[in-house]
Amino acid sequence: MPEIPEDLLRRSAEAKAKALGVPVEQVLAEMKGEGPPVEVPAAEPAPAPEAEAPQGPIEQEAPTGEPATLIEEAPAVEEAPAPVATVVEEPPAPEGNGSGNGKAAALVTPRPKVPPAGLPEGVRTQRLLTVVKARAIQDVKAEPTDKVNTWPHLMLIEFGALLAVTGILVILSVIIHSPLLDPANFNATPNPSKAPWYFLGLQELLSYFDPQIAGVTVPTIVGMLGFMMIPYVDKNPSTRPSDRKFAILLYSMFLAGAATLTMLGVLFRGKGFNFSYPWRDGIFFDDLRDWVDFE
Repeated sequence: MPEIPEDLLRRSAEAKAKALGVPVEQVLAEMKGEGPPVEVPAAEPAPAPEAEAPQGPIEQEAPTGEPATLIEEAPAVEEAPAPVATVVEEPPAPEGNGSGNGKAAALVTPRPKVPPAGLPEGVRTQRLLTVVKARAIQDVKAEPTDKVNTWPHLMLIEFGALLAVTGILVILSVIIHSPLLDPANFNATPNPSKAPWYFLGLQELLSYFDPQIAGVTVPTIVGMLGFMMIPYVDKNPSTRPSDRKFAILLYSMFLAGAATLTMLGVLFRGKGFNFSYPWRDGIFFDDLRDWVDFE
């Protein structure tokens, strides 16, 4: 709990002491926990107004058989109800006509009203709970995220990969001799005639199926619609490989099929694009003749 400033504590103690009618030091000690709780003093009852002694009794003649009565005048009291006169039985007076049943009027004052113990009218009590530091109206909590800035985290990695791939290509171009061949002659078709390695998988597929299936249907369904449906089939938003087993399985099946068809077309297709063994008939692929030889 933060410490309450001394000036605020002092002002609160003065207001409470003024409302309860007790010393400020006593309230301040209670709020600091250094003294006992403050007890509200009980209000003293207002003294009953004393009736002024009458200057003299007023004698009246009572009817025959009744003694004389004394009537006392009660003094007027401000903001107090008028006294109530009641008839009280009194013992027979020694004086009179000897009948013994005389009655006299006595003055009975009402019980004074004691004001309720508490605060004066118009004063409201207030309690100081604690003082806290000012902060924003909306409680914004920072949630940890796995996002990073593009620069330098991503750009440095991509630039490093670009330099590495460029260096590998330069080294391969120096080591491997791959000169340009003679211009194509439509009168002399090479045997076998093979497509570049990235299209050799489709050429291998053409040897098994009709061109309409191998050249149109399979690439359209697998290469376009299949890859477009993967985000709708696998809706897992996680980027962790352990959570994307289904997506990894689909891509692994596609990669394994494409690599198998490409390797068959490069190594196991000889003259006339017939099936052959590279360790027996040799390799019929111009890109591998200079640096791979099974003979």
